[in-house]
Amino acid sequence: MTGRKAASSKNAPPRAWQRMLSGRRLDLLDPSPVDIEIDDIAHGLARVARWNGQTTGPLPFNVAQHSLIVEAFCDALKPGWPPKWRLAALLHDGPEFVIGDMISPFKAQLGGPYKVIEHRLQQAIHLRFGLPADLPDAIEKLIKRADRASAFFEATQLAGFDVAEARKIFGAPRGIAPVELKAMTASQAQNAYLKRFHNLMSACGN
Repeated sequence: MTGRKAASSKNAPPRAWQRMLSGRRLDLLDPSPVDIEIDDIAHGLARVARWNGQTTGPLPFNVAQHSLIVEAFCDALKPGWPPKWRLAALLHDGPEFVIGDMISPFKAQLGGPYKVIEHRLQQAIHLRFGLPADLPDAIEKLIKRADRASAFFEATQLAGFDVAEARKIFGAPRGIAPVELKAMTASQAQNAYLKRFHNLMSACGN
């Protein structure tokens, strides 16, 4: 009996779930919206460094702070945008709370399997908070435009890019006033992210 159990254990598929601090077990390959908690997302994103940590200053620039900037940029680009789409902007990097922030060149090398996992996680996050699993193209495009604008300012102020190089890679921000970036602590970013999330959820009537 013991031998059969050992053999069965060896042949079992690798564990594909991660335990969250909330106690949830999130399956990375088949994520369920019921296993998504905003406290886990905020906690994780506030502790994930943008640019693989290759930024100036004593603190890493975290994904939670980046997400707050992207949501604010969407408001600047589209004043009066419905709260649900601004919520989508705040959650646009949600999967990174569990899979981390892969820089674009590495994502390109990983290819399809990574994108499938990321997409399934994003769908589960959207459904958990009352958004469509897949956003309309126009919404995705505006969020991406705000995302690239944030990347431009981060690149030139924190990550060592010169302006010409950043313009070539990310494009010059249009319709957005320049911002001066200063990295938040993990606790500051986590709290600000949660506060903004709850304000948007309330504005959505949830």
